[in-house]
Amino acid sequence: MYGAIAGDVIGSVYERNNVKTEDFPLFTKYTRFTDDTVLTVAVMAKLLADRTNGPEHGRKNYALWYKHYYRMYPHAGFGHMFSEWAGNDSDSVQHSYGNGAAMRVSPIGWAFESEKDVLRETEKSCYYTHNHPEAIAHAKAAALAVFLARKGCDKDEIKSALVKRTGIRLSFTLDEIRDSYAFDSRSKNSVPQGIKAFLESESYEDAVRKAISIGGDSDTIACIAGGIAEAYYKEIPENILSSVKGYIDGTLKAVISEFDGIFCTSE
Repeated sequence: MYGAIAGDVIGSVYERNNVKTEDFPLFTKYTRFTDDTVLTVAVMAKLLADRTNGPEHGRKNYALWYKHYYRMYPHAGFGHMFSEWAGNDSDSVQHSYGNGAAMRVSPIGWAFESEKDVLRETEKSCYYTHNHPEAIAHAKAAALAVFLARKGCDKDEIKSALVKRTGIRLSFTLDEIRDSYAFDSRSKNSVPQGIKAFLESESYEDAVRKAISIGGDSDTIACIAGGIAEAYYKEIPENILSSVKGYIDGTLKAVISEFDGIFCTSE
């Protein structure tokens, strides 16, 4: 379950220092995990808790887990709007159309056994922070891509299903946008790019390199691409996996390990 997290960790250096090439160091002295990793683990923790406590109040439970992990890692690079929401005890609903809902949903693609359940759970995960049609649609696309990839669909099938079920736009190539693409955290302007990096890739590493090579919100685009690529290619190269684990603390590792043992070992 390190696919999305490895994308985030590798991309962390390049979010504010964009590169426009696939030839770059995967790890530097500035590499770290960011809010993408923290909230991906928060989703894992919520889904694990559901196995014990049941899925009642699912939308509210997502909010509680997001706030809990924000308070554990407040300096992980959260956006201002999310920090304002997560730092207080209110039940307010945010209407962000940003990519934050899509970056964290890869565990949902692993934890459920039907498209219907994946899409329904993803919508619950969006309610308190990204209650906006655009953000919800793109989060659904990211989670559904993971689900379809782990179920053995080929890339044409995945692309067709995403367009049909979520309306996501994928009619471009990375080469067409690379020169002019700039930082944009809006979901419709960054989530398709992460999915497209996977669709054009030939391996896990290739997907992450392609995601980062266009610039923009590099850690999130690579997080999305990496989550799908892990499900599709069924593995992360050992040199990448072992390096990424070195950047993750024991608290996060424990949740990832538990989630992996329950939801990912039978594929």
